[in-house]
Amino acid sequence: MNAGRRDPRAVAVAPAAPMGARRDSAPSAAVIGGGIAGIAAATALAERGVRTTVLERDPGLGGRLRGWPTVLRDGTTATMSRGFHAFFRQYYNLRALLGRADPGLGMLVPLADYPLVHADGPRDRFAGLPRTPPWNAAALAVRSRSFPPRELARVNIAAALQLLDVDVPGVYDRLDHLDAQALLDAVRFPPSARHLAFEVFSRSFFADPRRLSAAELAAMFHIYFLGSSEGLVFDVPRSPFPQALWHPMGAYLERMGADVRTGADVERVGPGRRRRFAVHVDGDPVREFDAVVLAADVPSLRALAGASPWLAGSEWRARVQRAPSAPPFLVSRLWLDRPVRAERPGFAGTAGFATLDNVSVLDRYEDEARSWAARTGGSVVELHAYALPEGCDEHTERARLLDQLHRLYPETARAVIVDERHELRADCPLFPPGGYRDRPGIRTPDPDLVVAGDHVRVGLPVALMERAATSGTLAANALLGRWGLPGHTVWSVPLGGRSAPLRALARWARGA
Repeated sequence: MNAGRRDPRAVAVAPAAPMGARRDSAPSAAVIGGGIAGIAAATALAERGVRTTVLERDPGLGGRLRGWPTVLRDGTTATMSRGFHAFFRQYYNLRALLGRADPGLGMLVPLADYPLVHADGPRDRFAGLPRTPPWNAAALAVRSRSFPPRELARVNIAAALQLLDVDVPGVYDRLDHLDAQALLDAVRFPPSARHLAFEVFSRSFFADPRRLSAAELAAMFHIYFLGSSEGLVFDVPRSPFPQALWHPMGAYLERMGADVRTGADVERVGPGRRRRFAVHVDGDPVREFDAVVLAADVPSLRALAGASPWLAGSEWRARVQRAPSAPPFLVSRLWLDRPVRAERPGFAGTAGFATLDNVSVLDRYEDEARSWAARTGGSVVELHAYALPEGCDEHTERARLLDQLHRLYPETARAVIVDERHELRADCPLFPPGGYRDRPGIRTPDPDLVVAGDHVRVGLPVALMERAATSGTLAANALLGRWGLPGHTVWSVPLGGRSAPLRALARWARGA
Protein backbone atom coordinates (compact mmCIF):
# COMPACT_ATOMS: atom_id res chain seq x y z
CA MET A 1 0.00 0.00 0.00
CA ASN A 2 3.01 2.30 -0.24
CA ALA A 3 2.56 3.10 3.45
CA GLY A 4 6.19 4.07 4.00
CA ARG A 5 7.73 4.86 0.58
CA ARG A 6 7.61 8.38 -0.82
CA ASP A 7 8.78 10.29 -3.84
CA PRO A 8 12.43 11.04 -2.97
CA ARG A 9 11.72 14.70 -3.66
CA ALA A 10 8.78 14.88 -1.26
CA VAL A 11 9.30 17.60 1.32
CA ALA A 12 9.09 17.26 5.10
CA VAL A 13 7.74 20.42 6.73
CA ALA A 14 8.84 20.40 10.35
CA PRO A 15 6.73 22.16 12.97
CA ALA A 16 7.91 25.45 14.41
CA ALA A 17 9.64 25.25 17.77
CA PRO A 18 7.22 25.61 20.70
CA MET A 19 6.86 29.28 21.62
CA GLY A 20 4.84 29.06 24.80
CA ALA A 21 5.73 27.79 28.24
CA ARG A 22 4.71 24.21 28.99
CA ARG A 23 1.62 24.22 31.18
CA ASP A 24 1.45 22.56 34.58
CA SER A 25 -1.78 20.76 33.65
CA ALA A 26 -2.91 19.32 30.35
CA PRO A 27 -4.78 21.85 28.22
CA SER A 28 -8.18 21.02 26.77
CA ALA A 29 -9.43 21.44 23.22
CA ALA A 30 -12.73 20.96 21.45
CA VAL A 31 -12.59 19.80 17.84
CA ILE A 32 -15.86 20.73 16.16
CA GLY A 33 -16.31 18.35 13.25
CA GLY A 34 -15.38 14.69 12.92
CA GLY A 35 -14.39 14.52 9.28
CA ILE A 36 -10.85 14.04 8.01
CA ALA A 37 -9.69 17.48 9.19
CA GLY A 38 -11.20 17.07 12.63
CA ILE A 39 -9.85 13.55 13.10
CA ALA A 40 -6.39 14.72 12.00
CA ALA A 41 -6.47 17.63 14.45
CA ALA A 42 -7.79 15.48 17.31
CA THR A 43 -5.15 12.81 16.65
CA ALA A 44 -2.32 15.34 16.65
CA LEU A 45 -3.58 16.92 19.89
CA ALA A 46 -4.38 13.72 21.77
CA GLU A 47 -0.99 12.21 20.92
CA ARG A 48 0.63 15.14 22.76
CA GLY A 49 -1.48 14.68 25.88
CA VAL A 50 -4.08 17.39 25.20
CA ARG A 51 -7.50 16.59 26.69
CA THR A 52 -9.35 16.43 23.39
CA THR A 53 -13.08 16.25 22.73
CA VAL A 54 -14.41 15.61 19.22
CA LEU A 55 -17.92 16.96 18.63
CA GLU A 56 -19.50 15.58 15.46
CA ARG A 57 -23.05 16.47 14.45
CA ASP A 58 -23.75 13.29 12.47
CA PRO A 59 -24.22 9.83 14.00
CA GLY A 60 -20.81 8.68 12.80
CA LEU A 61 -17.33 9.97 12.05
CA GLY A 62 -16.03 10.69 8.58
CA GLY A 63 -17.71 13.93 7.56
CA ARG A 64 -18.29 13.83 3.82
CA LEU A 65 -16.72 10.35 3.83
CA ARG A 66 -19.01 8.90 6.46
CA GLY A 67 -21.32 5.97 5.80
CA TRP A 68 -24.57 4.74 7.29
CA PRO A 69 -26.56 1.49 7.23
CA THR A 70 -29.55 1.00 4.98
CA VAL A 71 -31.76 -2.05 4.42
CA LEU A 72 -32.36 -3.08 0.82
CA ARG A 73 -35.64 -4.44 -0.48
CA ASP A 74 -34.27 -7.99 -0.33
CA GLY A 75 -33.56 -7.57 3.39
CA THR A 76 -29.80 -7.11 3.01
CA THR A 77 -28.16 -4.52 5.24
CA ALA A 78 -25.85 -2.36 3.15
CA THR A 79 -23.73 0.73 3.82
CA MET A 80 -24.58 3.88 1.88
CA SER A 81 -22.24 6.85 1.56
CA ARG A 82 -21.73 9.97 -0.49
CA GLY A 83 -19.70 8.13 -3.04
CA PHE A 84 -16.32 7.16 -4.40
CA HIS A 85 -13.07 8.76 -3.18
CA ALA A 86 -9.57 8.05 -4.49
CA PHE A 87 -6.70 7.73 -2.00
CA PHE A 88 -3.72 8.82 -4.08
CA ARG A 89 -0.19 7.80 -3.10
CA GLN A 90 0.83 11.46 -2.66
CA TYR A 91 -1.73 11.90 0.13
CA TYR A 92 1.13 11.55 2.60
CA ASN A 93 -0.58 13.13 5.62
CA LEU A 94 -3.91 11.38 5.10
CA ARG A 95 -2.16 8.04 4.74
CA ALA A 96 -0.04 8.72 7.83
CA LEU A 97 -3.23 9.51 9.73
CA LEU A 98 -4.92 6.26 8.67
CA GLY A 99 -1.68 4.44 9.45
CA ARG A 100 -2.23 5.18 13.14
CA ALA A 101 -4.94 2.51 13.14
CA ASP A 102 -3.23 0.17 10.65
CA PRO A 103 0.45 0.89 9.89
CA GLY A 104 0.34 -1.32 6.79
CA LEU A 105 -2.74 0.45 5.41
CA GLY A 106 -4.39 -2.92 4.94
CA MET A 107 -7.75 -1.19 4.72
CA LEU A 108 -6.83 0.02 1.21
CA VAL A 109 -6.56 -1.88 -2.06
CA PRO A 110 -4.95 -0.53 -5.25
CA LEU A 111 -6.76 0.34 -8.44
CA ALA A 112 -3.66 0.11 -10.59
CA ASP A 113 -5.38 1.49 -13.67
CA TYR A 114 -8.56 3.25 -14.64
CA PRO A 115 -9.75 4.65 -17.93
CA LEU A 116 -10.83 8.16 -18.78
CA VAL A 117 -13.53 7.70 -21.41
CA HIS A 118 -14.96 10.30 -23.75
CA ALA A 119 -18.57 9.98 -24.89
CA ASP A 120 -17.38 9.88 -28.51
CA GLY A 121 -15.12 6.91 -27.89
CA PRO A 122 -11.52 8.00 -27.13
CA ARG A 123 -10.08 6.74 -23.87
CA ASP A 124 -6.86 7.08 -21.94
CA ARG A 125 -5.22 4.96 -19.26
CA PHE A 126 -2.44 5.69 -16.81
CA ALA A 127 -0.97 2.21 -16.33
CA GLY A 128 2.54 1.74 -17.65
CA LEU A 129 3.46 5.42 -17.75
CA PRO A 130 6.83 6.56 -16.39
CA ARG A 131 6.37 7.90 -12.88
CA THR A 132 8.76 10.85 -13.12
CA PRO A 133 7.65 14.18 -14.59
CA PRO A 134 7.83 15.44 -17.28
CA TRP A 135 8.39 12.03 -18.90
CA ASN A 136 5.00 10.81 -17.66
CA ALA A 137 3.27 13.67 -19.51
CA ALA A 138 5.35 13.15 -22.63
CA ALA A 139 4.61 9.41 -22.69
CA LEU A 140 0.88 10.05 -22.23
CA ALA A 141 0.86 12.52 -25.13
CA VAL A 142 2.76 10.12 -27.41
CA ARG A 143 0.57 7.08 -26.83
CA SER A 144 -2.82 8.78 -26.47
CA ARG A 145 -5.30 9.31 -29.30
CA SER A 146 -6.38 12.43 -27.40
CA PHE A 147 -3.20 14.24 -28.45
CA PRO A 148 -3.16 14.20 -32.29
CA PRO A 149 0.27 15.38 -33.49
CA ARG A 150 -1.26 17.86 -35.92
CA GLU A 151 -3.25 19.54 -33.15
CA LEU A 152 -0.38 19.41 -30.66
CA ALA A 153 1.46 21.76 -32.99
CA ARG A 154 -1.10 24.44 -32.06
CA VAL A 155 -0.33 24.30 -28.34
CA ASN A 156 0.76 27.60 -26.81
CA ILE A 157 4.10 26.49 -25.37
CA ALA A 158 4.55 29.60 -23.23
CA ALA A 159 1.18 29.09 -21.56
CA ALA A 160 1.71 25.35 -21.15
CA LEU A 161 5.06 25.92 -19.48
CA GLN A 162 3.28 27.65 -16.60
CA LEU A 163 2.01 24.23 -15.55
CA LEU A 164 5.63 23.23 -14.93
CA ASP A 165 6.39 26.21 -12.67
CA VAL A 166 3.92 25.83 -9.83
CA ASP A 167 4.69 27.06 -6.34
CA VAL A 168 2.46 28.09 -3.45
CA PRO A 169 1.49 30.88 -2.99
CA GLY A 170 3.23 32.18 -6.13
CA VAL A 171 0.91 30.35 -8.52
CA TYR A 172 -2.05 32.13 -6.92
CA ASP A 173 -0.37 35.50 -7.38
CA ARG A 174 0.06 34.73 -11.08
CA LEU A 175 -3.10 32.83 -12.02
CA ASP A 176 -5.82 33.20 -9.38
CA HIS A 177 -7.44 36.09 -11.27
CA LEU A 178 -8.19 33.74 -14.19
CA ASP A 179 -10.72 30.95 -14.38
CA ALA A 180 -9.62 27.44 -15.35
CA GLN A 181 -11.41 27.70 -18.69
CA ALA A 182 -9.35 30.77 -19.59
CA LEU A 183 -6.14 28.87 -18.81
CA LEU A 184 -7.26 25.95 -20.97
CA ASP A 185 -8.07 28.36 -23.79
CA ALA A 186 -4.65 29.97 -23.45
CA VAL A 187 -2.84 26.63 -23.56
CA ARG A 188 -4.76 25.59 -26.73
CA PHE A 189 -4.66 21.87 -26.04
CA PRO A 190 -6.58 19.67 -28.49
CA PRO A 191 -10.30 19.48 -27.60
CA SER A 192 -10.16 15.74 -26.89
CA ALA A 193 -7.15 16.17 -24.62
CA ARG A 194 -8.88 19.04 -22.84
CA HIS A 195 -11.85 16.84 -22.04
CA LEU A 196 -9.87 13.86 -20.88
CA ALA A 197 -6.86 15.49 -19.24
CA PHE A 198 -8.33 18.72 -17.89
CA GLU A 199 -12.09 18.84 -17.39
CA VAL A 200 -12.19 15.44 -15.70
CA PHE A 201 -9.80 16.75 -13.07
CA SER A 202 -11.25 20.24 -12.72
CA ARG A 203 -14.68 18.79 -12.07
CA SER A 204 -13.25 16.70 -9.25
CA PHE A 205 -13.40 20.03 -7.40
CA PHE A 206 -17.19 19.92 -7.95
CA ALA A 207 -17.01 22.94 -10.23
CA ASP A 208 -17.33 23.83 -13.87
CA PRO A 209 -13.95 25.08 -15.22
CA ARG A 210 -15.49 28.53 -15.68
CA ARG A 211 -16.08 28.76 -11.91
CA LEU A 212 -12.72 27.33 -10.80
CA SER A 213 -9.56 29.33 -10.26
CA ALA A 214 -6.88 28.70 -12.87
CA ALA A 215 -4.38 28.60 -10.01
CA GLU A 216 -6.26 25.67 -8.45
CA LEU A 217 -6.15 23.83 -11.75
CA ALA A 218 -2.42 24.46 -12.15
CA ALA A 219 -1.76 23.38 -8.55
CA MET A 220 -3.80 20.25 -9.14
CA PHE A 221 -1.65 19.26 -12.13
CA HIS A 222 1.43 19.83 -10.02
CA ILE A 223 0.12 17.67 -7.17
CA TYR A 224 -1.13 14.77 -9.23
CA PHE A 225 0.99 14.65 -12.36
CA LEU A 226 3.62 17.27 -13.15
CA GLY A 227 5.21 17.78 -9.72
CA SER A 228 5.02 14.36 -8.11
CA SER A 229 6.48 11.03 -9.15
CA GLU A 230 3.82 9.08 -7.27
CA GLY A 231 1.75 8.89 -10.46
CA LEU A 232 -1.99 8.95 -10.98
CA VAL A 233 -2.73 5.49 -9.64
CA PHE A 234 -4.60 5.35 -6.35
CA ASP A 235 -6.04 3.10 -3.67
CA VAL A 236 -9.60 2.64 -2.46
CA PRO A 237 -11.01 1.24 0.79
CA ARG A 238 -11.61 -2.50 0.64
CA SER A 239 -14.69 -2.09 2.89
CA PRO A 240 -17.26 0.69 3.31
CA PHE A 241 -15.86 3.86 4.87
CA PRO A 242 -17.05 3.27 8.47
CA GLN A 243 -15.68 -0.25 8.69
CA ALA A 244 -12.45 0.42 6.82
CA LEU A 245 -11.56 3.86 8.17
CA TRP A 246 -13.61 5.51 10.86
CA HIS A 247 -14.37 2.74 13.32
CA PRO A 248 -10.62 1.99 13.60
CA MET A 249 -9.71 5.70 13.82
CA GLY A 250 -12.38 6.33 16.45
CA ALA A 251 -11.01 3.45 18.49
CA TYR A 252 -7.48 4.83 18.12
CA LEU A 253 -8.56 8.26 19.34
CA GLU A 254 -10.21 6.73 22.38
CA ARG A 255 -7.03 4.77 23.15
CA MET A 256 -5.21 8.10 23.06
CA GLY A 257 -7.64 9.43 25.67
CA ALA A 258 -9.85 11.52 23.38
CA ASP A 259 -13.58 11.85 24.07
CA VAL A 260 -15.31 11.15 20.75
CA ARG A 261 -18.94 12.28 20.72
CA THR A 262 -21.17 11.79 17.70
CA GLY A 263 -24.68 13.20 17.38
CA ALA A 264 -23.36 16.36 19.07
CA ASP A 265 -24.73 19.40 17.21
CA VAL A 266 -22.75 22.49 18.23
CA GLU A 267 -25.03 25.52 18.22
CA ARG A 268 -22.54 28.26 19.06
CA VAL A 269 -19.22 29.07 20.72
CA GLY A 270 -18.96 31.80 23.32
CA PRO A 271 -16.66 33.01 26.09
CA GLY A 272 -16.17 30.69 29.01
CA ARG A 273 -16.01 31.58 32.70
CA ARG A 274 -13.17 29.30 33.77
CA ARG A 275 -11.64 28.59 30.36
CA ARG A 276 -11.41 30.52 27.10
CA PHE A 277 -14.39 29.00 25.29
CA ALA A 278 -17.85 27.77 26.18
CA VAL A 279 -19.17 25.33 23.59
CA HIS A 280 -22.95 25.01 23.43
CA VAL A 281 -24.18 21.64 22.17
CA ASP A 282 -27.86 21.12 21.48
CA GLY A 283 -29.43 19.27 24.42
CA ASP A 284 -26.21 19.01 26.45
CA PRO A 285 -24.70 21.02 29.32
CA VAL A 286 -22.28 23.74 28.26
CA ARG A 287 -18.65 22.62 28.33
CA GLU A 288 -15.58 24.84 28.50
CA PHE A 289 -12.22 24.44 26.74
CA ASP A 290 -8.88 26.18 26.46
CA ALA A 291 -8.95 26.07 22.65
CA VAL A 292 -11.27 25.24 19.77
CA VAL A 293 -10.58 23.72 16.35
CA LEU A 294 -13.30 24.55 13.83
CA ALA A 295 -13.26 21.57 11.46
CA ALA A 296 -16.80 21.85 10.10
CA ASP A 297 -17.76 21.97 6.41
CA VAL A 298 -18.34 25.35 4.77
CA PRO A 299 -22.12 25.68 5.35
CA SER A 300 -21.75 24.58 8.97
CA LEU A 301 -18.82 26.93 9.52
CA ARG A 302 -20.82 29.85 8.14
CA ALA A 303 -23.75 28.97 10.42
CA LEU A 304 -21.52 28.63 13.46
CA ALA A 305 -19.79 31.96 12.81
CA GLY A 306 -23.16 33.63 12.37
CA ALA A 307 -24.45 32.21 15.67
CA SER A 308 -21.28 33.13 17.62
CA PRO A 309 -20.96 36.94 17.57
CA TRP A 310 -18.14 36.88 20.14
CA LEU A 311 -15.94 34.69 17.94
CA ALA A 312 -12.63 36.04 16.53
CA GLY A 313 -13.85 39.49 15.52
CA SER A 314 -16.33 40.80 12.97
CA GLU A 315 -13.86 40.95 10.06
CA TRP A 316 -12.97 37.28 10.41
CA ARG A 317 -16.62 36.25 10.73
CA ALA A 318 -17.44 38.25 7.60
CA ARG A 319 -14.71 36.41 5.71
CA VAL A 320 -16.17 33.08 6.80
CA GLN A 321 -19.62 34.19 5.70
CA ARG A 322 -18.23 34.93 2.22
CA ALA A 323 -16.78 31.41 1.82
CA PRO A 324 -18.60 29.96 -1.21
CA SER A 325 -20.06 26.50 -1.65
CA ALA A 326 -19.72 24.45 -4.82
CA PRO A 327 -22.77 23.62 -6.94
CA PRO A 328 -24.89 20.57 -6.11
CA PHE A 329 -23.67 17.08 -6.90
CA LEU A 330 -25.56 13.81 -7.14
CA VAL A 331 -24.49 10.28 -6.24
CA SER A 332 -26.71 7.43 -7.45
CA ARG A 333 -26.00 3.89 -6.28
CA LEU A 334 -27.80 1.07 -8.07
CA TRP A 335 -28.07 -2.58 -7.06
CA LEU A 336 -28.63 -4.41 -10.37
CA ASP A 337 -29.97 -7.92 -10.96
CA ARG A 338 -27.13 -8.90 -13.31
CA PRO A 339 -23.41 -8.23 -13.60
CA VAL A 340 -21.86 -5.61 -15.79
CA ARG A 341 -19.43 -6.97 -18.36
CA ALA A 342 -16.32 -8.55 -16.88
CA GLU A 343 -13.94 -6.03 -18.45
CA ARG A 344 -15.60 -3.03 -16.79
CA PRO A 345 -13.10 -1.40 -14.42
CA GLY A 346 -13.70 -0.61 -10.78
CA PHE A 347 -13.65 3.08 -11.66
CA ALA A 348 -13.94 5.03 -14.91
CA GLY A 349 -13.81 8.79 -15.34
CA THR A 350 -15.91 10.24 -18.15
CA ALA A 351 -15.99 13.35 -20.32
CA GLY A 352 -18.31 14.65 -22.99
CA PHE A 353 -21.46 13.40 -21.26
CA ALA A 354 -24.19 15.79 -20.19
CA THR A 355 -23.74 15.24 -16.44
CA LEU A 356 -22.06 11.86 -15.84
CA ASP A 357 -18.56 12.38 -14.41
CA ASN A 358 -17.57 8.89 -13.32
CA VAL A 359 -18.82 5.36 -12.79
CA SER A 360 -17.74 2.89 -10.11
CA VAL A 361 -18.45 -0.83 -10.02
CA LEU A 362 -18.22 -1.35 -6.27
CA ASP A 363 -18.21 -5.14 -6.36
CA ARG A 364 -14.83 -4.97 -8.10
CA TYR A 365 -13.14 -3.79 -4.89
CA GLU A 366 -15.48 -3.36 -1.90
CA ASP A 367 -16.13 -6.50 0.14
CA GLU A 368 -19.71 -5.69 1.13
CA ALA A 369 -20.77 -5.07 -2.48
CA ARG A 370 -18.79 -8.10 -3.65
CA SER A 371 -20.65 -10.34 -1.20
CA TRP A 372 -24.03 -9.04 -2.36
CA ALA A 373 -23.09 -9.50 -6.02
CA ALA A 374 -21.78 -13.03 -5.42
CA ARG A 375 -24.95 -14.03 -3.57
CA THR A 376 -27.42 -12.52 -6.06
CA GLY A 377 -25.57 -12.70 -9.36
CA GLY A 378 -25.95 -8.94 -9.70
CA SER A 379 -23.69 -5.90 -9.47
CA VAL A 380 -23.45 -2.64 -7.54
CA VAL A 381 -22.87 0.45 -9.68
CA GLU A 382 -22.38 4.04 -8.53
CA LEU A 383 -22.75 7.17 -10.67
CA HIS A 384 -21.47 10.68 -9.93
CA ALA A 385 -22.65 13.99 -11.37
CA TYR A 386 -20.63 16.99 -10.23
CA ALA A 387 -21.49 20.68 -10.64
CA LEU A 388 -25.20 20.34 -11.38
CA PRO A 389 -27.30 23.48 -11.92
CA GLU A 390 -28.46 25.30 -8.80
CA GLY A 391 -32.04 24.33 -7.98
CA CYS A 392 -31.92 21.23 -10.18
CA ASP A 393 -34.66 18.61 -9.86
CA GLU A 394 -33.28 15.46 -8.28
CA HIS A 395 -35.63 13.04 -10.06
CA THR A 396 -34.77 14.56 -13.44
CA GLU A 397 -31.04 14.31 -12.71
CA ARG A 398 -31.38 10.69 -11.57
CA ALA A 399 -33.04 9.78 -14.85
CA ARG A 400 -30.37 11.61 -16.87
CA LEU A 401 -27.60 9.74 -15.05
CA LEU A 402 -29.26 6.41 -15.73
CA ASP A 403 -29.62 7.19 -19.43
CA GLN A 404 -25.92 8.08 -19.61
CA LEU A 405 -24.96 4.85 -17.82
CA HIS A 406 -26.90 2.90 -20.45
CA ARG A 407 -24.96 4.72 -23.16
CA LEU A 408 -21.60 4.04 -21.52
CA TYR A 409 -22.33 0.44 -20.40
CA PRO A 410 -25.09 -0.76 -22.76
CA GLU A 411 -25.60 -4.05 -20.92
CA THR A 412 -27.05 -2.13 -17.97
CA ALA A 413 -30.07 -1.11 -20.07
CA ARG A 414 -31.36 -4.68 -19.72
CA ALA A 415 -30.77 -4.85 -15.98
CA VAL A 416 -33.51 -4.58 -13.37
CA ILE A 417 -32.74 -2.15 -10.56
CA VAL A 418 -33.18 -4.26 -7.42
CA ASP A 419 -32.75 -1.19 -5.21
CA GLU A 420 -31.27 2.28 -5.38
CA ARG A 421 -30.08 5.10 -3.15
CA HIS A 422 -29.39 8.72 -4.09
CA GLU A 423 -27.61 11.60 -2.40
CA LEU A 424 -28.01 15.17 -3.70
CA ARG A 425 -25.79 17.53 -1.69
CA ALA A 426 -24.32 21.03 -1.97
CA ASP A 427 -21.81 21.38 0.88
CA CYS A 428 -18.40 21.16 -0.80
CA PRO A 429 -16.12 24.23 -1.01
CA LEU A 430 -15.75 26.27 -4.17
CA PHE A 431 -12.45 27.86 -5.23
CA PRO A 432 -13.51 30.64 -7.61
CA PRO A 433 -11.19 32.98 -9.49
CA GLY A 434 -9.81 35.65 -7.20
CA GLY A 435 -10.86 33.86 -4.03
CA TYR A 436 -7.54 32.60 -2.66
CA ARG A 437 -6.62 35.60 -0.50
CA ASP A 438 -10.11 35.76 1.00
CA ARG A 439 -10.15 32.11 2.10
CA PRO A 440 -10.00 31.50 5.84
CA GLY A 441 -6.55 30.44 6.94
CA ILE A 442 -5.65 28.01 9.69
CA ARG A 443 -4.97 30.76 12.22
CA THR A 444 -7.59 33.32 13.23
CA PRO A 445 -7.28 36.65 15.10
CA ASP A 446 -7.80 34.61 18.27
CA PRO A 447 -4.68 32.46 18.81
CA ASP A 448 -6.71 29.84 20.70
CA LEU A 449 -9.12 29.38 17.78
CA VAL A 450 -7.95 27.59 14.61
CA VAL A 451 -9.66 26.31 11.46
CA ALA A 452 -9.17 23.08 9.51
CA GLY A 453 -10.75 21.60 6.41
CA ASP A 454 -10.40 21.17 2.67
CA HIS A 455 -11.62 24.76 2.21
CA VAL A 456 -8.75 26.29 4.22
CA ARG A 457 -5.77 28.20 2.81
CA VAL A 458 -2.83 26.00 3.81
CA GLY A 459 0.26 27.40 2.01
CA LEU A 460 1.33 24.00 0.65
CA PRO A 461 0.49 22.22 -2.63
CA VAL A 462 -2.27 20.00 -1.27
CA ALA A 463 -5.87 19.44 -2.33
CA LEU A 464 -9.11 17.67 -1.45
CA MET A 465 -8.74 15.00 1.26
CA GLU A 466 -5.03 15.70 1.65
CA ARG A 467 -5.72 19.39 2.26
CA ALA A 468 -8.18 18.37 4.98
CA ALA A 469 -5.67 16.06 6.69
CA THR A 470 -2.79 18.52 6.35
CA SER A 471 -4.82 21.46 7.67
CA GLY A 472 -5.97 19.43 10.66
CA THR A 473 -2.41 18.60 11.65
CA LEU A 474 -1.23 22.19 11.09
CA ALA A 475 -4.14 23.55 13.13
CA ALA A 476 -3.15 21.26 16.01
CA ASN A 477 0.48 22.35 15.65
CA ALA A 478 -0.54 26.00 16.04
CA LEU A 479 -2.12 25.20 19.40
CA LEU A 480 0.58 22.81 20.57
CA GLY A 481 3.29 25.42 20.04
CA ARG A 482 1.42 27.87 22.27
CA TRP A 483 1.34 25.29 25.02
CA GLY A 484 5.04 24.45 24.83
CA LEU A 485 4.33 21.06 23.25
CA PRO A 486 6.06 19.64 20.16
CA GLY A 487 4.13 19.60 16.92
CA HIS A 488 4.02 17.08 14.09
CA THR A 489 5.91 17.03 10.79
CA VAL A 490 3.78 17.14 7.66
CA TRP A 491 4.80 16.04 4.18
CA SER A 492 4.21 17.58 0.77
CA VAL A 493 4.87 16.91 -2.86
CA PRO A 494 7.73 19.14 -4.10
CA LEU A 495 7.02 22.76 -3.24
CA GLY A 496 7.88 23.97 -6.74
CA GLY A 497 8.16 22.68 -10.28
CA ARG A 498 10.28 19.56 -10.44
CA SER A 499 12.75 20.65 -13.13
CA ALA A 500 14.90 23.74 -12.58
CA PRO A 501 15.58 24.23 -16.33
CA LEU A 502 11.87 24.00 -17.14
CA ARG A 503 11.01 26.40 -14.33
CA ALA A 504 13.56 28.86 -15.68
CA LEU A 505 12.15 28.45 -19.20
CA ALA A 506 8.63 29.10 -17.93
CA ARG A 507 9.72 32.27 -16.16
CA TRP A 508 11.58 33.43 -19.24
CA ALA A 509 8.48 32.79 -21.35
CA ARG A 510 6.31 34.97 -19.14
CA GLY A 511 8.98 37.64 -18.81
CA ALA A 512 9.53 37.13 -15.10
